Amino acid sequence: MTKLSNRERILTAGLEVVHAHGYAGASVRDIVQAAGVPQGSFTNHFACKEEFVLEILDLYLAAGRELMAETLLNEGLSPLQRLRDYVDASQSRLDANQMRNGCMLGNFSAEATDHSELIRARLVEIFAELQGNLATCLRAAVDAGELPDDFDSAEVAGFIVSSLQGACLLAKAERSPAPFARFKQVLFTQVLR
Repeated sequence: MTKLSNRERILTAGLEVVHAHGYAGASVRDIVQAAGVPQGSFTNHFACKEEFVLEILDLYLAAGRELMAETLLNEGLSPLQRLRDYVDASQSRLDANQMRNGCMLGNFSAEATDHSELIRARLVEIFAELQGNLATCLRAAVDAGELPDDFDSAEVAGFIVSSLQGACLLAKAERSPAPFARFKQVLFTQVLR
């Protein structure tokens, strides 16, 4: 087993700390304590907290890309099953901590975009990637005859991203899976019928 470098430890532990406590709520001291490294290690590896956050966003996205590859982009499943699996997996991620952490992307959108143009721009890119993968899946559903020929995959993909993020934020605020369950039910019984 390879020993993690201080940088890797800061990123791994820091992702969890920032996801749980937010951009402003997670201090550098909290991050290095969780990583078990001296405070100076942070500044040895990151010029500022913003630079660190951009890197943990990429780590978070890497896990999201794995999930999208297993679900939305998995051509071994029917397209709407891929989408259902993605939504179910997203809900499982929320359930893992009783809705307390929400989605880090949505959390940062609400909290950090006023403080950092770089973080805001990176979030826009990440949401565009997610929307593109959703649109790909929905176009496959049209091609497979699961959705009508005139279905606007790009527009509905944007709606799904917005609705999914809203459901995550409400589930976090309410500490309840109900907003997410409502999103899922409306998506599959009304929007995609």
